[in-house]
Amino acid sequence: MNTQTLTLDVPDGSMPVYEARPDGQAKGAVIVIQEAFGVNHHIEDVTRRFASAGYLAVAPHMFHRTGAPAHGYDDFSAVIPNVMALTDEELLADVEATVEHLHAAGWDDRQIGIVGFCMGGRVTFLAAGHLALGGAVGFYGGGIVHGRTEGMPALLPLITSMRTPWLGLFGDADPSIPVEDVQRLRDELNAGADVDTAIVRYPDAEHGFHCDARPSYNAAAATDAWNRTLEWFDAHLAPAG
Repeated sequence: MNTQTLTLDVPDGSMPVYEARPDGQAKGAVIVIQEAFGVNHHIEDVTRRFASAGYLAVAPHMFHRTGAPAHGYDDFSAVIPNVMALTDEELLADVEATVEHLHAAGWDDRQIGIVGFCMGGRVTFLAAGHLALGGAVGFYGGGIVHGRTEGMPALLPLITSMRTPWLGLFGDADPSIPVEDVQRLRDELNAGADVDTAIVRYPDAEHGFHCDARPSYNAAAATDAWNRTLEWFDAHLAPAG
């Protein structure tokens, strides 16, 4: 495996991207969207896990406008200014720049998947509503049903225009994303989406259950969710070549 951090041009500056390339020919490409804590050691590790699974994996630094910081998990107040500075227009521009980078590397839209965690889980839904990628997976993405800020509103209106198959993974013990919101999202996807969608709920899992650097890590839920993610990409991404 080879790893590097490269820089992409975006409409309002430049954006670092952590990249992990598998040994041998990749079977697809995956964009890894960070948590609210930036592209930290954990997100870099997840990016390498996708490379180990055979994908060219890239993690764009969505906080590049505020210096591309990477935070630990002990002080959430430090991440708030970075999140509040973002808008959906900027987030989508960052995703599109990353997709263009993968196009230049020889990958078509349908050979590209996107996965995100926490804040990034919502970004995958945003992308699924605007782009026609091979597949998308969101881990405990809040702000889909009710929105976060004026610049990051509710995303339910995107359901009828979704062109990317989307899988949502949620924990019932996550106080920031009520079960009622998850069930509403499932119902509206079932009623209005023209692409394949699915939602999986884990009864005992909290927010951040996939992150083995956080106290909320749940090994059973994380293992199942990871396997479902790989299966989703295997089923929906167009084959290489």
